[in-house]
Amino acid sequence: MQAVLPAGHPPVKPRRIGVLLTNLGTPDGSDVRSVKRYLGEFLSDRRVVEIPPLLWQPILRGIILNTRPKKSAHAYSMVWTEDGSPLAAITKAQSNALQGAFGPNVMVDWAMRYGKPAIGDRLQAMKDAGCDRILIAPLYPQYCAATTATANDKAFAELAKMRWQPALRTLPPYHDEPAYIEALAQSIEAGVAALDFEPDALIASFHGMPKRTLELGDPYHCHCQKTGRLLGERLGKPLIVSFQSRFGPAKWLEPATDMTLEELPAKGVKKVAIFAPGFSADCLETLEELAIRGRESFEEKGGTHFAYIPCLNAGDIGIKMLRTLLSRELEGWANPA
Repeated sequence: MQAVLPAGHPPVKPRRIGVLLTNLGTPDGSDVRSVKRYLGEFLSDRRVVEIPPLLWQPILRGIILNTRPKKSAHAYSMVWTEDGSPLAAITKAQSNALQGAFGPNVMVDWAMRYGKPAIGDRLQAMKDAGCDRILIAPLYPQYCAATTATANDKAFAELAKMRWQPALRTLPPYHDEPAYIEALAQSIEAGVAALDFEPDALIASFHGMPKRTLELGDPYHCHCQKTGRLLGERLGKPLIVSFQSRFGPAKWLEPATDMTLEELPAKGVKKVAIFAPGFSADCLETLEELAIRGRESFEEKGGTHFAYIPCLNAGDIGIKMLRTLLSRELEGWANPA
C-alpha cells in the first residue's frame, strides 16, 4: 500500500539506482579554441601533472597552451566524426547499450572527467531522478591515479556539495578479470582472423605515464604488465607490451610504442598488429597516434604490413564484459534483468 503524504509534503520520487560510466574527456570540437579549453582543464589537474602549480601554471599558460592546441586540433580533425569526438560517441553508445541490463529501476548514464557531459551534472541528474545509490564506473581497466583516481575524486567532490548524498560505490580496476581478458582475446582473435596477412608480432600499447609514478607507488605499470601476461597466455603467444603518448622531458615508462615500431623492421619483424587494451573506447590516442602515425613510422622504417585492431568499444563482446563486471558491483542493490 502506498503511503499517504502529509499535506504540503514535496513529491517523493520512486527510488532508483544509477550507474555512471566515466571516461577521460574530450574537447567540444576539433577547433583550436575548444582544444585549448579542454587541455587547460586536463593539464591543470594535479593528479595528471604532479608539479607544484606555482611552477607548472606559468609553463602551461605561457608556453604549452599557446603551442600545443593547434597541433592537437589538427590531430582531432583527422578522427572527428559526424557524432563528434569518437571517445564521447562510443561512451554514449556503451551507456545506451547497457540501458535495461540491470533491471527496470537502474538507470545508466555517462560522463567525462574533463569536458562535457560533466560528472557533477550527471550525478545531480541521477539524484534528481530518484537515485539514492550510484555506482561510479571509471572505464579504465588498469588503475592509475591520473585516470581512475581523478574520476573518483571528481565524483566525491560533487557529493561533498550535497546535503542529501546518495550512497556511492566505485568500479575497481579490472586489469586481470577473466571476463576482461577473455573479451580482449576474442576481439584480437577476430581482428587477426580478418587480416590478409599473418602478423610477426602482436603489440599491446598502453598509455604511458612518467616513470616516477611507479616509484611513488602507483600500480599502473604492474597492472599493464599483468594484463599483457594474462592475455598472452590466453592467446597462446607472447605479446610486446609498450607505452605510448610520451610528453615532456621526464623519464616515462618503457619501452615506448613509437620507438618499438621504428625498431622492429630492422629486427626482421615486418608485419605487426597493434591494439590498445588499456582504452575502453577508441579515441585520439588510438585512432590518430597508433592507427595513423604508428603505421607511418613503422612503414618508413621498412615495415610491410600494419594493422590496428580496434578497442572493445560498444560491440557485443565489450558490452557483455561490462555487463558482467557491473552486475557484480551492483549485487545487493539490483537484480539484473
